[in-house]
Amino acid sequence: MPKTVLMLLAAAAAALAANYSARQTMLEGVEVVILTDAARKTEVTIVPSIGNMGYDMKVNGKNVLWVPEGGLAKFKAKPTLSGIPFLAPWANRLERQGFYANGKNYLFNMGLGNVRGNIPIHGFLSASPAWKVVEAKADGNSAWVRSRLEFWKYPDMMAQFPFAHTIEMTYRLQQGVLQVETVLQNHSTEPMPVSIGFHPYFRLAESPRDRWKIRLPVREHWVLNQSNLPTGEVKQVDFPDPIPLEGRTFDDVFSGLVRGADGRAEFWVQGEKEKISVFYGPKYTVCVLWVPKGRDFLCFEPMAAITNAMNLAHAGVYKELQSIPPGGEWRESFWIQPSGF
Repeated sequence: MPKTVLMLLAAAAAALAANYSARQTMLEGVEVVILTDAARKTEVTIVPSIGNMGYDMKVNGKNVLWVPEGGLAKFKAKPTLSGIPFLAPWANRLERQGFYANGKNYLFNMGLGNVRGNIPIHGFLSASPAWKVVEAKADGNSAWVRSRLEFWKYPDMMAQFPFAHTIEMTYRLQQGVLQVETVLQNHSTEPMPVSIGFHPYFRLAESPRDRWKIRLPVREHWVLNQSNLPTGEVKQVDFPDPIPLEGRTFDDVFSGLVRGADGRAEFWVQGEKEKISVFYGPKYTVCVLWVPKGRDFLCFEPMAAITNAMNLAHAGVYKELQSIPPGGEWRESFWIQPSGF
């Protein structure tokens, strides 16, 4: 092969490798990992010490995630749900201060302070500092950061959810798309119920929310009581495609996701030009959609189970609760794809 061709190939390979980067650094005194796809002007900031949350995803300088104003240092001092929070060891609400698993009744130790309220919500890991970065790398195809939380090492966690397990999460940026993969490894001697989820906050910069429209590919709507807990009644739904958001709000639990040939379900929100698609892998069987009144964000929430799933499964109402056998693992992803920014 001619020397000039070899040089061109080497230069092309070097350009590809240089396109992606994964950088561990300090931002406003907070340790972060920044993933970059320079060719698509996309940058994702992950904060391992605050629940390993995705703090922002900027495309051409525009953040497709909603976070409160004030900066990262202020946020660390007082974290609130925003960006891409991880909800575990259960997501959403539980009807009482405890849960059932494998026929046993587990009650929370409310004195520990990591579980709060008469109807505990969103678990207790959304702002956990227990995550450790395992690797942050990039190659010619993507940039990624993999972090681990060894749940079984923390007595206050095990006291509330007595299943020894490890959580690994990988954020991968590839061709402008962010993949969020979660792996649960069950080290306990009993099956471990899977009721986790994510609560990502999405926003469009170009237009007010009443001009947004969404795609909601679902067939089933779970009727909720006044405490936003499923009653067990399920109604069949057939939404228009797309749904205009003008004058509408949602705080609803949906299942029966409509999927493509690849097993993924695609949700999206679109304005005049900007669009954010969210793809659920097959093991995310539930979407909680939150579109609150008067706010410039919405949440397509990938869930492994419905709200209050562990208690409803014990009552025989919910048959689809997933579990991990002793020594086994659960693995699934969702993907965020912005366009038009």
